[in-house]
Parts: sequence; structure tokens; C-alpha cells
Amino acid sequence: MRHPYELFAGLRYTRAKRRNHFISFISLASMLGIGIGVTALITVLSVMNGFERELRTRILGMASHATISAYQGSLQDWPGVASAAMADKEVEAVAPYVEGEGMLRLDSGLSGTLLRGIVPEEEAKVSEIGTHMKVGELTDLKAGEFKIVLGSELAETLGVIVGDKVDLMIPVASVTPAGVLPRFRRFQVAGIFRIGMYEFDRGLVLIHMADAQSLYRMGDGVTGVRLKLHDLFRAPAVARDLASSLPGTFYVQDWTRSHANFFQAVATEKMVMFIILSLIVGVAAFNIVSTLVMVVQDKQSDIAILRTLGATPRSIMAIFMVQGSIIGIVGTLFGVIGGVLLASNVETLVPILQALTGHQFLSPDVYYISDLPSELKSSDVIRISILSLALGLLSTLYPAWRASRVQPAEALRYE
Repeated sequence: MRHPYELFAGLRYTRAKRRNHFISFISLASMLGIGIGVTALITVLSVMNGFERELRTRILGMASHATISAYQGSLQDWPGVASAAMADKEVEAVAPYVEGEGMLRLDSGLSGTLLRGIVPEEEAKVSEIGTHMKVGELTDLKAGEFKIVLGSELAETLGVIVGDKVDLMIPVASVTPAGVLPRFRRFQVAGIFRIGMYEFDRGLVLIHMADAQSLYRMGDGVTGVRLKLHDLFRAPAVARDLASSLPGTFYVQDWTRSHANFFQAVATEKMVMFIILSLIVGVAAFNIVSTLVMVVQDKQSDIAILRTLGATPRSIMAIFMVQGSIIGIVGTLFGVIGGVLLASNVETLVPILQALTGHQFLSPDVYYISDLPSELKSSDVIRISILSLALGLLSTLYPAWRASRVQPAEALRYE
């Protein structure tokens, strides 16, 4: 097959040994810069994708896709509301709950908590907490037995294990002969769970819904009904439909209102990191400009000879564009390979680095997620590759245009 001579000449210039070793060094530096930039972009975006996935899995594994509660006070006819919600084909499961704030006390230790009363059998249909039990089972919570399940961080803070007894106080006053006192009840620790998110592991306790109703003196009422949907991304639309179709006045809230700030923050960080790290590729592309400008200056006599042999300015331009594009293509190729390998092994390499340095990168008492997840997406790899190749190609335009403007008579005057 016959190839254009511009391609042949451009490849020949790329493979040739240069008289000016400084130009060769800048070419190599440009390739390495593009490769490092592409590797960093792929790795960082993969880690951000992993964080987004873990946030969604862990938060929505504990929280509700949507909730229905009374507009004021407690929800009394919750079985009817649950049945009406289940009539919607988008709803997969429902579960009642009682929620409030409380404080756990053991000896002199105190800790504020979020209290949630559940029906264990129903809760397993709408959340994944039952699969995260370290000790005990969620079904150990029995009505009237006043047992409690704690998060692992909270249990460690209070120094309790299964079988210990703790006092649970709630901010509801009881009038006694001794005066007005906060209402409290002694519970026995029946289990410990670990979600992997400090917010839940440190601040959430679970008791049976009947015990919570008794503690808050709600009778048969509940705080609301938790919903699990077939498609969590349809939650806003489903919430609007339920709010308009349910008989009566209810407050319907979906996860995009209560937890949207987490996912918006991750999306913003991804965009900002993409822009910042793209500058690495941009700097390497500018190195291609300086490399080709020096090559054009070094090859003026060659350019003049090609022009006298009949090469057009467009052909000269194509020769140097080929030469510069090779730098961008090779750098991008190595960057993609390095980025894919690194992003695919982040979860393996980080524990090794933590063991070698003796330092945990993500402290669980500071960050929601204490490990470093990664999710490599082909769309990110394609987008980054196109960006890198486009910058590499654009960086060749000015030097190649300068080469096409070389006048043969001027270049050969002193040869």
C-alpha cells in the first residue's frame, strides 16, 4: 500500500538520531509529561468514581430511598399508608420506623445518638444493615425485651460488648416526685454493626419499634414509613406521585433532598480535579510546541531542499504535524496503560503503602469512608484519551505553520 510521503518523512524525522540532544531530551520529557498527566487523570477520576459508588451504596443502604411521614405529629394509620405506597409499581418494599434523638450512658460515659425504632423483619426489606452485623443478629430485637443494637464506633467509645446494659435517655421530660427529669430506660446490648461510615457507626442505635413507641409514648403511631424503590434514581418522580395520590396530607421526602449534597460535592470535586490535572497534559503539550520550534529551526535546510523538490507548504506542515502527533500518541498510550493498571490496583496498593508507612491515609473519625475505593470507567478513559490527543495535535499547529513559511532561498543562502 502506498503511503503519503509526508507520513513517511514525519516518521523518519521521529526515528532519526538528533544532532541536538537537548531537543531529544525535551521530546522525551513531553512524552513523559503527557503519560504522567493521563495516568493521574485516569487514576484520580477512578478513585472519585469509587467514592461516589461507596457513598451511594453505604448511605442508601442505611437511609431510605423515600420516606412518608405525617405532616404534623406521628403517623397513626401507617398500615394504610404502607398499603397505598405498595400499590405503586415503583415501590419494592416498605417498613415503618420511629426516629428520635437520645443519649446513651454507661457509668460516667455519655454519648449522643440518633435513635431508630424498627421491625427487624420489615427493616431487612428496605436496608442492608442486617448484612453488616459484626456481633449478634438484627432479629435479636424483640418487642418488650428492651434490647439495643449499636454501631461499632459507638460501642468502642462507650466500651460495651454484647450483654452489657446501657441507659438510654431521650429529650422528653417526665414529671416525678423528685421533679422534672428526662425520660430514660435501661437497655441490653444485643448486637453491634459496622457499616464502614463513621456517621452511622458512631451515631446510630437501633431498638424494636414497639419499645420506641413505648419510650416516646406514641401508642400505635410511628414517625413514618421507609420505602425502597426498584430504581433509586426515580425517587424524585415517585415521591411526587405518592404525595399527590395518597389520601390525606403527608410529607414525602426522597434521598435526593436529604443526601444530595454528598453526591453534588463528589461531582463538583470530580470536575475540578479533571480541570486541574488536565493542566499537566497541557504543560506537556506546550513542551511539544517548544520541541517542534527548535526542530524547525534545526531542519531549515532540509525544509528548503524539500521545497525546491516540489513540496508544498501544506506538505511541510503535515510532516511536522506527524512528528509532533507521534509524541502525543506515544505519551497518551503509555499514560492510558499506566492509568488503567494503577486504577485497577488502587485497592491493593494502598493497604501495602499504609503498612509500609505505618500511617492510615483516610482516618475513619474524619472521613466518611476509611478505605480508598476505585471504579474504572471506559467512558473516562476515552474522554481523557481524546483530550490528550487533541492537545497534542493542537500543539503542532504553530510550529508546523512556521515550518511551512520557511523560504528556500533564505534557508540555503549560507549553506
